[in-house]
Amino acid sequence: MSLRVGNCSGFYGDRLAAMREMLEGGELDVLTGDYLAELTMLILGRDRAGDPAAGYARTFLTQLRDCLRLALDRGVRIVSNAGGVNPPGLVAAIRELGLPAKVALVRGDDLTARAGALGLGSPLGAHAYLGAFGIARALAAGADVVVTGRVTDASLVVGPAIAHFGWDRTDLDALAGATVAGHVIECGTQATGGNYPFLDEIADPIHPGFPIAEVRRDGSSAITKHPGSGGAVTVGTVTAQLVYEVGDARYAGPDVTTRLDTVSLRQAGPDRVEITGVRGEPPPPDLKVCRTSIGGYRNEMTVVLTGLGIEAKAALFRRQFEAACTADPAELTWHLARLDRPDAPTQQQASALLTVVARDPDEKVVGRAFSKSGVELALASYPGFFSTAPPGRAHPYGIFTAGFVPQSVAAHEVVLDDGSVVPIDPPSLTRPLEPLPGPPPGPAPDEAGPSRRLPLGILAGARSGDKGGDANVGVWVRDDSAYPWLASLITERTVRKLLPEAAELPVRITRLPGIRAVNIVIEGLLGRGVADQARFDPQAKGLGEWLRSRHVDIPASLLAAPAGEEEE
Repeated sequence: MSLRVGNCSGFYGDRLAAMREMLEGGELDVLTGDYLAELTMLILGRDRAGDPAAGYARTFLTQLRDCLRLALDRGVRIVSNAGGVNPPGLVAAIRELGLPAKVALVRGDDLTARAGALGLGSPLGAHAYLGAFGIARALAAGADVVVTGRVTDASLVVGPAIAHFGWDRTDLDALAGATVAGHVIECGTQATGGNYPFLDEIADPIHPGFPIAEVRRDGSSAITKHPGSGGAVTVGTVTAQLVYEVGDARYAGPDVTTRLDTVSLRQAGPDRVEITGVRGEPPPPDLKVCRTSIGGYRNEMTVVLTGLGIEAKAALFRRQFEAACTADPAELTWHLARLDRPDAPTQQQASALLTVVARDPDEKVVGRAFSKSGVELALASYPGFFSTAPPGRAHPYGIFTAGFVPQSVAAHEVVLDDGSVVPIDPPSLTRPLEPLPGPPPGPAPDEAGPSRRLPLGILAGARSGDKGGDANVGVWVRDDSAYPWLASLITERTVRKLLPEAAELPVRITRLPGIRAVNIVIEGLLGRGVADQARFDPQAKGLGEWLRSRHVDIPASLLAAPAGEEEE
């Protein structure tokens, strides 16, 4: 019998009503919520620095205040990483709700106090990505609610599956299959049509339902959603989430290394996709550690340049600003976005944006000294001068860096509802991680035939995101006949040509023919992580759509091929 695991949150700030929607919408065994991201860990770390009682996702507590009684009545167990950087504080707050729920705590991820001794520097926070066996032990002991800090996102699904089916650490294929299911549903409605590139194919996109993974004893699963909820579950929507924020074909975790090149997807009916064939390998010997730090202070100003002589106006303002700036920031960057068009029918369409960003360890350098340099030019610069907003105070910005420690370093423990503590041993069998880029491209389609120069997105979908300072773009096609063309098209050279921002950066390509996908990782595109705000799109969320908009030569024969997934 399968285990029905739902998701009600893909990030801190997701739809507040989702927990009640999932509990009332149909049958569930377990309801999970993912509230953590690299940026969230920084935000919660800063919260706790200002208030020792803070540091967890308060929206989760709000949801429980509304829904915990409902979950208890329906026998649905809740597993969440909403503990953030203060899981004990969240556990205490849940108990103060006064409901007869057994609450368990998974701890051991917080390495901040030992960061220096472990060679991790002196970050604001250092949190290891724990695995799923602590969650499983808590559920096996009867917990109604399991609160964790930094565990891998997929562990929220893998843990309940371990408890339900009795898997051990040698059940690598089952663990890998559940990891894929967890990865697919961890970001909520991104698996049910949210942020989907072929948006016109989602018949009911207004209020997409949250996803459910029906996990089976062998680790295979079906992804679905509650009947009558919005959105859609198709091979396409599942593929889009499957290639989101991944590296190569080896997807490493603390319990298993999942082989993404073994995943098979099949449309098994309306809003139902089967995931089968997933293989697992021993996990790596080290745990990844999320290190967050305050990088310094940041300020910016954006001015609008309208009409004729955009380049000259930008050059004048830049010279004036730099001459007027009494401070000398450690970093001063300029970016001119040419959004204007000739003979524009509206003023906005005749305008370009010039942004200046300053960074410095000293708040004063990029505070008042920076702001007044722009403000004082309001009547003394180019014609038509105005800004999108007046420059304000400097704000601290964060940076993320990954660290690694041996699996044995983290004191992975479960604190049960009665206060007893159960240690979780690290895996006894590990294997160093080796890159796996997938097979080389096969022979390119016959280039002698006719082709048309069109946007890549005519045939290919894409989804992109951040992995620390790196950006990932997963690209896929929906027809077998188009995959050889895609696999031969996407090379390091092509990526640098289509995405000029990547021209000087390392690019890694992984081919996943089983799901007709190619994954691209651009190293360093995001600087020191999302909070560094190193580019216009700091999390690379729109990078895939930019790539889809670039024009390439598409064989005419593929343009006539049918698209979509088979249904059985």
